[in-house]
Amino acid sequence: MNDVEQSIVRFGRTSIPYRIERGQRHRTVAIAVDPERGIRVRAPQHTPVTKLDDIVRRKARWIIDKRRQQEDLPPRPTPREFVNGETFLYAGRQYRLKLVPRTAGQRVRLVGAHLQVSASDRIRHFLVAWYRERAQERVDSRTHVWAERLSAFPTHVSVREQRARWGSADVRGNLRFNWRIVQAPTRLLDYVIAHELVHLLHHDHTRQFWSTLGRVMPDYEVRREQLRVTGRAMVW
Repeated sequence: MNDVEQSIVRFGRTSIPYRIERGQRHRTVAIAVDPERGIRVRAPQHTPVTKLDDIVRRKARWIIDKRRQQEDLPPRPTPREFVNGETFLYAGRQYRLKLVPRTAGQRVRLVGAHLQVSASDRIRHFLVAWYRERAQERVDSRTHVWAERLSAFPTHVSVREQRARWGSADVRGNLRFNWRIVQAPTRLLDYVIAHELVHLLHHDHTRQFWSTLGRVMPDYEVRREQLRVTGRAMVW
């Protein structure tokens, strides 16, 4: 289990307390700002706290802005119970869960305004499997569209279990997407896909990165804000 330490940095009149999470797999320092869990710094085992303080201090303005942005977020939804009548998002629309007798056929079906799921003690498992299949289909389809527009062609596209990110790209051209994004309307799914495709051209969030994204998606800032506000309802 990772050792947990704490430190605090002063930036003007603002105090920035943060928790240090060390691990064998952490090769670089990464900062996460979460409205519930606070500021976390993931770091390699032997990185001195003084060095982490310097990194947090250099990123202080970004951290403060991030915390300010989170102040207007809606509260996290209550934990899912997976019972009849509970609502679930798919492609931007709400569907009501309807438990039906178990059959040998498909365990999850979209029928009218309902998500029909075979009644059992594995309802969440069935739903996640269904969402992941739909996510792969929609992500593959929309990635093809945006790859052509950007002339940025990925090596491989996969859908995974990722709670902290909607998508990611690596230097080998692999794109990975959080299956939960399939709950969003197409315009927000497109934002995430286009964002990650641009990372194949510009690895960091430089001026060139945002300029390239803005060229093919002029309203990306609006879409990004919509995803920031509505995204919490898609994490379960």
